[in-house]
Amino acid sequence: MRNKKILIIGGAGFIGHNLALKLKKLKYNVSIVDSLQINNILWLKRNKDQLPFPNLSMSILKERFKLLKKNKIPLIKIDVRDYKKLSKVFRKTKPQVVIHLAAVSHANKSNKDPFSTFDHSFRTLENSLDNSKNKIFNVEQFIFLSSSMVYGNFKKKVVKENDSCNPLGIYAALKLSGENIIKAYNQVFGLPYTIIRPSALYGERCISRRVGQIFIENILNKKEIVIQGDGKETLDFTYIEDLVNGIICAIKSKKSLNQTFNLTFGKAQPINKLIYFLRKNFPKVKIKYTKRDRLMPKRGTLSTAKAKKLINFKSKWPLNKGYQKYIDWYKKFYNN
Repeated sequence: MRNKKILIIGGAGFIGHNLALKLKKLKYNVSIVDSLQINNILWLKRNKDQLPFPNLSMSILKERFKLLKKNKIPLIKIDVRDYKKLSKVFRKTKPQVVIHLAAVSHANKSNKDPFSTFDHSFRTLENSLDNSKNKIFNVEQFIFLSSSMVYGNFKKKVVKENDSCNPLGIYAALKLSGENIIKAYNQVFGLPYTIIRPSALYGERCISRRVGQIFIENILNKKEIVIQGDGKETLDFTYIEDLVNGIICAIKSKKSLNQTFNLTFGKAQPINKLIYFLRKNFPKVKIKYTKRDRLMPKRGTLSTAKAKKLINFKSKWPLNKGYQKYIDWYKKFYNN
């Protein structure tokens, strides 16, 4: 498995750079392609008013690039919407595994700007797939990061991969459409794939405005925490290291080919549980409860039994352990 060539498309983002660092540590030959235009450094330079704490976000992004450079991970800056430029990257890197992460990775942004979402989520996926199915590149596995949002409102306490999907909103609909297109490429061209559905991610160097990040940032900047609903709603909070380890399990095992996996912690917790841990670190937390967003599905626990059985995945970061580690990192980074 060592020295296997892996290309991460959209790899300078939250998931991608953490995955690249772990793959490099395990002696994989990993390269990153990213335009840095979506929720990244070029976007932030043009849209400072889009994030509440732009200087903090910029510092976090710079920390990502510092770590990538320190670990000698190549970052190829091209716009993946450009088919010819991406083809040149494929010819240069000759990847055996392609991991597609390029997308507008936020439901609210997707609903507000569907044109950009289609452009950066669908066109990039099409170009990645079309290059990957080319026999001269000999791609052995195409990995796609989908989302737990594809299920829509959970009909059961625990959802499995074969449960029905009824997505709400543009982001979730595009993720499910992406899954179907990938399966079609397998049917028509025989491209081996693995689809991964994470949930409620949190962890170091995220600027994606995920709930765990928002809460910590607001407290550090002396702002109140706003919770949509009553906070009793549950999410399958997943620490980034669990997801990264799950993706690596999928790369290592041939049993992952042409399969879809939930890769989460595997036990949902109420949003108010985050407040419980935050109060341990910040006693003066201010909370405000507001009306719930109707386009945000009601979720819960995702079953990881299939991933455990087929690819030997086992989550290791419960919320009390992972979120505390994240809080400790954020406090140290913020103070520095």
